Amino acid sequence: MSTETGTVLIGAGLAAAHTIETLRERGYTEPITLIGDEAELPYERPALSKSYLQGKAGELQVHDARWYAEHGVDVRTSTSAVGIDRDARLVRLDGADPVPYGHLVLATGARPRTLGLPGADLPGVHTLRTKADSDRLRDALASEERWVIVGAGWIGLEVAAAARGAGRSVTVLEYGQLPLHRVLGERLGRYFLQLHLGNGVDLRTGVSASGIESTGSGLAVAVGDEVLDADTVVLAVGVSPNTELAADAGLTVDNGIVVDEQLRTSDPRILAAGDVAAAHNTRLGRRLRVEHWDNAIRQGRLAASTILGGGAEYDWQPYFFTDQYDLGMEYVGHGDPGDDVVIRGSLLSGEFLAFWLGDGRVTAAMNVNIWDVNDDLRRLVGRQIPADQLTNPSVPLSDL
Repeated sequence: MSTETGTVLIGAGLAAAHTIETLRERGYTEPITLIGDEAELPYERPALSKSYLQGKAGELQVHDARWYAEHGVDVRTSTSAVGIDRDARLVRLDGADPVPYGHLVLATGARPRTLGLPGADLPGVHTLRTKADSDRLRDALASEERWVIVGAGWIGLEVAAAARGAGRSVTVLEYGQLPLHRVLGERLGRYFLQLHLGNGVDLRTGVSASGIESTGSGLAVAVGDEVLDADTVVLAVGVSPNTELAADAGLTVDNGIVVDEQLRTSDPRILAAGDVAAAHNTRLGRRLRVEHWDNAIRQGRLAASTILGGGAEYDWQPYFFTDQYDLGMEYVGHGDPGDDVVIRGSLLSGEFLAFWLGDGRVTAAMNVNIWDVNDDLRRLVGRQIPADQLTNPSVPLSDL
């Protein structure tokens, strides 16, 4: 068995970057090795479907190469981990010597699904997960007129908004009866449907693509008995967690790498963080796998705390945000699509707060084009508050 006491991180994303940053901030002096299969240093992903895609974002990197060098981090980009030897505490690499570890953090993220759709590998058919993916879509925005987007989740709708902002013709195909229904429920799902219809998107619900073919003039997307002509097709039908390394190493896997409230896997020397981690949330009393920016940052910090012997736990409410057209939104909590939804303000005005209520208790809250209130909303989640107080604008949120 290796006597190495350092930390190795597989997956050079946001969770890994914040694990490293927190370890060094808290005085950790052991060796740190970062292994990532992308050529990039860890970077922020949310802008890839928003401002970066539109050519408006600046630098995405969390830290530059000099920072990692100054903090004694052995960074290995464009490097694939191919196995974990838990007995010897070694990470096996493709084409390089194995790396010993004292603690191992699996921050392997997720990959876009294609659902086995025929034609998904054709030129002009894209997914969006990496900076390179976003770069290709930016190039397409500059020249390709007809866009078909399969999937009306957050990525699909944000890409649709970017394409419409570039003046492109956009059709979105959604299998469900409403966009975002599983997250927001019927009332807010209809709101986002109308938002995109009002901005010129042909958003079709209750439909699915059955295949994509190449034609002499571009691409053809089969939808029932109809064929849609396209220059660019974007598959935005969710992601699958990258659990193969963990599974091959004998760790417990169930829609992600299963970890406890301190992000420990079934092997206490191995942790998982970020999109791949199916972690026990002590606030909600259930296991969650959350695919959002805020969670990756927080879990990175928690992984570092656990390595250092701290007692912190996964006890925060999920948070995410979106920007589409002139809509900016933040959401905190974990609502159910069947929860009652009440609104403070007016949906028609485009400035409002929404609250999800399950058994009279606030399960989630959302602010749309109203700012500097998310901390107050976070404090309301989990409380039993009458709906008439939540919707009454004369009652300050802080009083609730």
